[in-house]
Order: sequence, then C-alpha cells, then structure tokens
Amino acid sequence: MIVLDGVGMTYEAASGPVEAVRDVAFEVGDGEFVALVGPSGCGKSTLLRIVAGLRPATSGRVSVEGRAVTRPIPNVGMVFQAPVLLKWRAILDNVLLPAELSGLKAEHYRSRAEDLLRLVGLGDFAAKFPRELSGGMQQRASLCRALLLDPPLLLMDEPFGALDAMTRDEMNLELLRVWGEAGTGAGRKTVVFVTHSIPEAVFLADRVVVMTPRPGRIARVVPVGLPRPRTVATRATAEFGQLSLEIYEALTAAA
Repeated sequence: MIVLDGVGMTYEAASGPVEAVRDVAFEVGDGEFVALVGPSGCGKSTLLRIVAGLRPATSGRVSVEGRAVTRPIPNVGMVFQAPVLLKWRAILDNVLLPAELSGLKAEHYRSRAEDLLRLVGLGDFAAKFPRELSGGMQQRASLCRALLLDPPLLLMDEPFGALDAMTRDEMNLELLRVWGEAGTGAGRKTVVFVTHSIPEAVFLADRVVVMTPRPGRIARVVPVGLPRPRTVATRATAEFGQLSLEIYEALTAAA
C-alpha cells in the first residue's frame, strides 16, 4: 500500500535549513496497522503529511498503491489530535463535510454518515453541536468524518493524545473495532498511526516503527505478535510488557 524509499525532508527556516527526517525507508502492507513512535520533533507528523501528499519530500521516493505521490492523494482519511469540528454545524453535518468538499451530493452519503455515528455510539447525537459533546465523543465524530468516503487508507496523527486515560482506552478499542480487527483481514483499511505512547502503539499495531531524535530516522521496526482481537486484558500479559520494554529500550538507545 505505502512505500517510502530514502525519504528526507528539510525545512527552510529564517535561521537556516532544518533537517526533519533523513533517509527513511519502510513499507506498509495492504490492511496493515503500523504505529510510529519517537520523541517530539523527530518527524512523525511530517512523514504522515508526505505520505498524504500535503508536503513534498526533499529527497527520496514515496508511493501509495503503486503510484508516486506528487500531490495530495485521493481516498485518504486523516484524523488529527484535535477533532477540528466546525462549531456552527451539527455533528451529522460535520461528518458529511468530506462529501461536500469533494463536490459530491451530501444527501447521497447521509445514510452512511448515520450508520457510522451509530457504529461509534453517537446515533442519538447527530443533531447535536460539538460544544454539546465530550472530547471523546467529538473524536468519535472526527473518526466518522474520516471514514465517510470509505477510504482504503487512514493517517492518524496522535488522535487520542488529548484525552484522559479511560477515554483513550475506549477510543483504542473503538478504532480496532472500526478497523475490523475481528475480521479475517480482507477489506481492512491500512492505518498509519502516530503516537507518543508506547503502550498504545503495542496495543493497536501489527508493527511499531521506532524513530530517532531529529533528524528522524528508523531506529528499529518491532513486530507485534499479540493475538487479535485484543482486549483490555491484553495489556496485563507478560508479552505486552516485554514488547513495551523492547520499544522503550530501542527509543532510549536511539536518543
């Protein structure tokens, strides 16, 4: 699904060039869930934007579904740390926004938007406004918005970082359910998920890509062999603790 080959990114700043990432190379398979972890400023979010075509790499090659990324790509859902809901629009209308921005008729997607809201437990809140929802509920609505056009690729930039621990755990389980964890893998979306939380990365991902401090490079790629579907009890297993420790040691060794 995604190939990054020798990707580098250097920003031009008033004080001189700033190298954000250097020689990054890894692949993400179709239907795979990959998490990126690393210290602040190591280029995790930059890589997401490069994959989405929102920012061109200054070196290297990026392709999605076999096509070189040279501009913003279609068929991608993006979810950010803040829900970024339009406060003057009802929740259902916020979810329908991607259809409108794509020049599609929103009424053709109304049924799907309502189904998605029911799927994440917001079926009774379609007519509410963002200010009437909790932070976790707003993030659920943001996830529905990203899924509206059924994109095969989801790029998620610390989407649950601002939530309290209990709500974050709930959203992790919700994301895995929407991703289709309990299925066979056929038809699953491909997810690239940026997080600062090692336990979150281990809980969600098939593989965890560990990045070095800026300029960000790949320090190690750790396969997560924990069985699916994963539950809260998964976090209490020895295997979960060992993987978390392994990733922590890779991060500290790269610092």
